[in-house]
Amino acid sequence: MYSQKEVNPMSDTHAPLAKGQLIEQVRLHDHHDPHRHESRLADVILGGQDGLVNVLGVILGVAAATQDARIVIAAGLAATFAESISMGAVAYTSRLASDDLYLSEREREYRHIHLAPDVEIEEIRDIYRKKGFEGEALDKIVEVITSNPDVWVNVMMSEEFQMTPPEKSKAFRSAIIVGVSALAGSLIPLLPFFFWAVGLSIGVSIVVAALALFVVGVYKARVTIGKPIRSGIQMAVIGTISALAGYVVGLIFKVPTVP
Repeated sequence: MYSQKEVNPMSDTHAPLAKGQLIEQVRLHDHHDPHRHESRLADVILGGQDGLVNVLGVILGVAAATQDARIVIAAGLAATFAESISMGAVAYTSRLASDDLYLSEREREYRHIHLAPDVEIEEIRDIYRKKGFEGEALDKIVEVITSNPDVWVNVMMSEEFQMTPPEKSKAFRSAIIVGVSALAGSLIPLLPFFFWAVGLSIGVSIVVAALALFVVGVYKARVTIGKPIRSGIQMAVIGTISALAGYVVGLIFKVPTVP
């Protein structure tokens, strides 16, 4: 952990940095410790985990019901492509719905500052009072923000609703990331069935899928917050148990062996 003095750039004098110091700070900021793209990480994890767990459940269920590897592969591929397309479409429509909600709430805020300006002014004042501003500084902030309707509404959308302006390209990008991640995740548990017998492939598929989920959990904790090992184990256990439900269903409806 860094102390307040260590992370406060205003704690020392405002002397200009030497060129070497500035380059080192830029390198640290942009390469060694960059900000993460939360939505992209969430899309990758959502698509990859969902595709892996769902397809693993499908192929375990089919593999438990029949010993024909071709049937398992056919069912797995069908689930893989259906899952990736479906996940991509859901990500796209969900993003569009979120954008529509933003625009709807934004229009409502414009009506509110026109019809109930005193109420909205007090909301701005309360927001910045909670941030630690008082007296003349608080009055000046409120005055500046409420003097421009667009700034006023944008502040309310950001601070009160924690909503960001929509970008049309984000919906398509999110759909692509989720869809491709689901496709990649779905293929992981299916690959063993291309090389080994069904009985062996079941065990290998479970192990490989669990390891992949563990790695995803560790990575998520490292780039966000949390304990990597615990996060990896949690994701691996939860995903594997969920997929094993398919195996149990397959055992119940197992196809009898023809003599």
